[in-house]
Amino acid sequence: MAEPAQTARKLLELARRKGVLRVRDLASCGIHPEVLRRLHQRGLLVRAARGLYLPADLAPTENHTLAEACKRVPSGIVCLLSALRFHGLTTQLPSEVWLAVHRKAWRPRADELPLRIVRFSGLAFTSGVEEHEVEGVSVKVYGPAKTVADCFKYRNKIGLDVALEALRDCWKQRKATMDEIIKAAQVCRVANVMRPYLESLV
Repeated sequence: MAEPAQTARKLLELARRKGVLRVRDLASCGIHPEVLRRLHQRGLLVRAARGLYLPADLAPTENHTLAEACKRVPSGIVCLLSALRFHGLTTQLPSEVWLAVHRKAWRPRADELPLRIVRFSGLAFTSGVEEHEVEGVSVKVYGPAKTVADCFKYRNKIGLDVALEALRDCWKQRKATMDEIIKAAQVCRVANVMRPYLESLV
């Protein structure tokens, strides 16, 4: 059995490697949760949310809450306002992490972590997904074209002005081609809604 100091070092290395550490991550390494509690008491780990910890010396990035959310809900996909922010397509600063989950999935619980859950299904859920690494965590997020189309689909929730701003910025910053945007619009069944706005771009 490892000495306490060695176990503590092992746990801190694991936390730095993973970025956001879950209590359940300890079992596979043979570390008792009590070690985590002691390191938290000593100020070496910070409790980000229930069951989620990160190293106290880890400087959080702008996308830290996305890493926390995707660690808590591994099947979730960052969408809508949070995806716009991730891709630099909005001036909005969402107070919640917008996550898409499958229509039939259980509603995730994430106490102390502000989540806005949206239910997608079929191609609307599976297409246009990118994977990025944020603070050592694999974060799934819809790409720019899919995110813009989603914004038009959910324009009643987020506002048509936000969707239009996203479309203009996506085109101006060349984050997606016209073909990619049209394909995403067809997947989201908003091609007719978006057509006049797309025509105004070209």
